[in-house]
Amino acid sequence: MTTHADRDARSRRAPLSKERVLYAAMGLADKEGLDSLTMRRLGQKLGVEAMSLYNHVANKDDLLDGMVDIAFSEIDLSSNGPDWKSIMRRRAMSAREMLARHPWAVGLMESRATAGPANLRHHDSVIGSLRKGGFSIEMAAHAYSLMDSYIYGFALQHRNMPVGARKQAPEAAQTFLRRFRAEEYPYLAEMVTGHAMKSGYDYGDEFEFGLDLILNGLERLRDAA
Repeated sequence: MTTHADRDARSRRAPLSKERVLYAAMGLADKEGLDSLTMRRLGQKLGVEAMSLYNHVANKDDLLDGMVDIAFSEIDLSSNGPDWKSIMRRRAMSAREMLARHPWAVGLMESRATAGPANLRHHDSVIGSLRKGGFSIEMAAHAYSLMDSYIYGFALQHRNMPVGARKQAPEAAQTFLRRFRAEEYPYLAEMVTGHAMKSGYDYGDEFEFGLDLILNGLERLRDAA
């Protein structure tokens, strides 16, 4: 029977390639955070000397550029939806899912000076969907900026929230009431006990509400132009 150790050993013996280096770097950043990603640490993960990595990536910036390009490639850009709203909604949901898999990407997606092909295809596709959907070039720019600000901002806020605040159980309401007097913060207490602490609550579900609000608002502005 093949064990995890066997698979790891085969992986470590596999020929080094840029793709393998990039995916290993992403796995390391996913698990331990971007600060853990050094060429030495990456070399250890791959079972090679750090200097061997420079045969496949020029430097740390080149490594990050490649990681970001793969992240962009994981976002669904399917253009076979019935209209621009459905395409943009699918794209936003897919982007959020990607950012949940790769939390390190939130601060890097739009910061790279050297854009890769997946990055460029992504931007071109989004702009194209908006232009084909009836947006002027100016309105397409506004819409793209607004949607990405919301997607990245929500992902960042969700990532930085305490784990317990993302998915609460009813008993957490009692903890809140023991720490704070509800009469001093009546509206906060009402929100916490009457909404956020209900069974099954997940702050992440708020994403779709805000997204649909933005898309509906953009549609009205487009129609009024």
